[in-house]
Amino acid sequence: MKKHSWIMYLVGAILLGALVWLVHKRVHFQWSIFRDELQHVDWRRIVLGMAMVVFCYWLRAARWGVLIKPQKKVSSFALLGSQVIGFTAVALFGRLADLVRPYLVAKRTKLPVSSQIAVYTVERMFDLGAMALIFSGALLLAPDRATLPHHEALQHAALGGLALTVVLAIFAIAVRASGLAVAAFAERALGSMSPSLGASAGTKIRAFRDGLDSIATIGDFFRALGLSLVMWGLITAAYLETARAFVLSPELSAMTLARCMVLMAASMVGSMVQLPVIGWFTQIGVTTGVMQQVFHVQFEPALACGAMLLIVTFMCVIPFGLIWARVEHVSLKKISEQSEQFSQESAEPTPAISEA
Repeated sequence: MKKHSWIMYLVGAILLGALVWLVHKRVHFQWSIFRDELQHVDWRRIVLGMAMVVFCYWLRAARWGVLIKPQKKVSSFALLGSQVIGFTAVALFGRLADLVRPYLVAKRTKLPVSSQIAVYTVERMFDLGAMALIFSGALLLAPDRATLPHHEALQHAALGGLALTVVLAIFAIAVRASGLAVAAFAERALGSMSPSLGASAGTKIRAFRDGLDSIATIGDFFRALGLSLVMWGLITAAYLETARAFVLSPELSAMTLARCMVLMAASMVGSMVQLPVIGWFTQIGVTTGVMQQVFHVQFEPALACGAMLLIVTFMCVIPFGLIWARVEHVSLKKISEQSEQFSQESAEPTPAISEA
């Protein structure tokens, strides 16, 4: 696995080097403009954006507390360190460290790691649903939606987001009601094409069903949904405040909610495949390109804003996480490797008869 990781890093480094060379050859970078943009940033907006993002880690801890309540009652503050340290590990080591949070929660609460990975799966479902609702609502209801570039395509994307939310809800209800039957159907349907794919899909659906069992009441469901909507609303506001902080760029200082949703969606796509360090530049490149090509922002302010967005929404947790990890005597590298090893072992397909 380490060999495969090094191959990924090597390929990512080559692609990053090619991108830097291409930009160097095709773009005449003006350092004076870049410096002026950063010197005149409205730092009050930047600090406000960071504060909202940091507060979202407590909201995540509170939501996790709701989702594990049937297993064990734990306060949100007791789970806060696991969220902060976990996202710090992702920021430093990439998506390979995504399971650090459920692994740390399991250690802290003395619950099985598999149960917390199931909760993590449900958490991601709430994230996706909340993001889709906010994205679709902003693009369908914003007053300036008709002025967006390719607004018809964006309207279709917004409707698609709502449809995806409905499909997710129907799928979740079906899995909650008949998870074993849905898993068996997926195994048969996908197993005809690839036995390993069918077995993997069945295992993941059963794990998802176990996670859904953590939602004991309809009240817990709405509490988790409400926390998710508030959290992603604050993250959206952090993106908006960061863009508007660049007062020397008319396109950025006048950023609207609808335009911000397009930028935010691009940033999310750029962060999906996150390699250590290299992923930072990938995400900056994606958001910078969208600001340039879609909103016609000059390259220098677009690059400055892209870098600041990464710091505010993704990297500002690192100092808190490093301090928290040191206080709790947690080795980020070691815990990332342990969680990755556990995920690999648990991902091995189990014989169908043992799941009956």
